[in-house]
Amino acid sequence: MKAKYKIVVLGIGGVGGYYGGRLAGYYANSDDVEVIFISRGENEKAIKENGLTIITPKGQDIVYPSIITDNADGLGKADLLICCVKNYDLESSIESIKECINNKTVIIPLLNGVEASEKIRNIFPDARVWEACVYIVARLSGPGVIEVGGNINQLYFGSDTAKQAELEKVYDLLNAAGINVFLSTNIIQTIWEKFLFISPFASITTWLDIPIGEVLQSEEHKVLLDKLIEEILSVARIKALHFLVDIKQSILSKMAGVPFETLSSMHSDFRRSHKTELEALTGSVIRYAKESGVSIPYYEQIYNDLKQKSLN
Repeated sequence: MKAKYKIVVLGIGGVGGYYGGRLAGYYANSDDVEVIFISRGENEKAIKENGLTIITPKGQDIVYPSIITDNADGLGKADLLICCVKNYDLESSIESIKECINNKTVIIPLLNGVEASEKIRNIFPDARVWEACVYIVARLSGPGVIEVGGNINQLYFGSDTAKQAELEKVYDLLNAAGINVFLSTNIIQTIWEKFLFISPFASITTWLDIPIGEVLQSEEHKVLLDKLIEEILSVARIKALHFLVDIKQSILSKMAGVPFETLSSMHSDFRRSHKTELEALTGSVIRYAKESGVSIPYYEQIYNDLKQKSLN
């Protein structure tokens, strides 16, 4: 009997829960594909008992993965690993499932920031690590429950080294499950375009401790947001990335497209005194700027203030 194509989703929070849930729902009775969730604690328990509930503006679904576990031992090798943990847990989480990974495993990280693929390659240099990013407002509202809001829902992935047939196979698997997926021919630029959106968004909402709608309502706050976008663009351009002439307006339009009350995940983590993605979303811009000799005083002020806040 031919072995099933094994999709492992690591991290069943907002992003992993939504995309993993779509895959689990579509391939529930498949003879060719199985979908495995790796989660833990109350979330794992709730999904085992009641399935994963996905609530979107269009309605509600309950889906069941082939397997949900907090232990990768005995699962066999993954054909596709979709990594959806937070940046601060990336290394430890992916190390914990090393038994699932070999040199044939395709790893697609759906993390905020621009450093995830490089970090994974440093741990598993023989694995086939691709690049990806998503635009979605999704959160784990309770154990086993994912809520999706807004009208932004896109997944981009690609690779400069993979064969086109390999890329198209994964595209077809995701697309068939109803995922709004795009195969990017310049994925590094695509990831940076996402970073130009999420980094200022997360930095300013967390620093001001208000949702994005309040930022966009205030002329004073919009001036600061404009400064941050200009600063991160100056860093991106040093990296020889070229963007549309109206890239700033495109970023602001995306921000206006999310619900008024939206908080970034970093902001929510700060409010709950949890570990945060400050280093990935704000600190990385500081590091890139220093490497390139670019001055970004507004980013530095926000980073220093938030760094101090995280230590208190």
